[in-house]
Amino acid sequence: MRPILLQGHERSLTQIKYNREGDLLFSASKDHVINAWFSHNGERLGTYEGHVGAVWTVDVNSTTTLLVSGSADNTAKLWDVSNGKCLKSWEFNTAVRRVQFSEDDKKVLLVTEPRMGYPATLQIFNVENGVTENVSSEPLNVFHPDGPKITVAAWGPLDRYIVVGRENGSVALMDPQTGDYISTNKVHELTLTDLQMSTDRTYFITASKDKSSKIIETESLEVLKTYTTDTPLNSAAIMPKVQEFVVVGGGQEAMDVTRTSSRQGKFECRFWHKILEEEVGRVRGHFGPINTIAIHPDGRSFASGGEDGYVRVHHFDDDFFTFKFQI
Repeated sequence: MRPILLQGHERSLTQIKYNREGDLLFSASKDHVINAWFSHNGERLGTYEGHVGAVWTVDVNSTTTLLVSGSADNTAKLWDVSNGKCLKSWEFNTAVRRVQFSEDDKKVLLVTEPRMGYPATLQIFNVENGVTENVSSEPLNVFHPDGPKITVAAWGPLDRYIVVGRENGSVALMDPQTGDYISTNKVHELTLTDLQMSTDRTYFITASKDKSSKIIETESLEVLKTYTTDTPLNSAAIMPKVQEFVVVGGGQEAMDVTRTSSRQGKFECRFWHKILEEEVGRVRGHFGPINTIAIHPDGRSFASGGEDGYVRVHHFDDDFFTFKFQI
């Protein structure tokens, strides 16, 4: 399973995302740019330039026509995927840490962080049709959530609510009309670093600094499965269709990496059996913490982005699809 190494960033990766068909992979980095790649061969399709700070987050809509990004330059930008043109730029008081299109592609969710006396906000904008005049300059809703800081967020099934992960290790359901918390559950001991929904959004997976990853039912916020590792986790993803696996990744904190070998730092993508909660394998390669993991929509490949500035795309061998876990 030889990886394809994507060398298009000068600084560490923050988030990578496949489009709905899986033929394109988008990568965001601290070097201010977003890259688009062909996922089957790693060829770079183009670059989205315009941010002047680290790009923390990126998402693409279901038709691969619009891209949204959030940055440390206190802006979020809406891009035309086909030509790289910036259609809209929204300005905020603080950095934008998370963005996501709604399931119907008509709205986009933005999470800004608290800083310099400004409170954290969760904002929803209208981006219907992607035509500039239909993209709202003012948000449809602005919420100032109480309690611990929101670190990750995603739309729930049919956009009925927003699933948020918070700094104190809890997850919560939020009403997108009122901003009120519907329910909450403390599932981790430390900060949530990632939250990725399943294909039908009925459950999701979390990653946390407390060295564990969990699968949680969306409606009830009940913990269904737990995967406990020996290193802080930065990302986790659910494999669709072909195998009952989840992939988690992380590693020792970046500030300590200079004093650590890659083996000791545990910079590996770890495969766990989703149902049996048993680790089944590891993929090495990065020489820094793994910051983000994405799995191809058809489950035939996966990609990881690290603090080392590389994206590694792995296409699974045929043996992978016939593998049976021995109980």
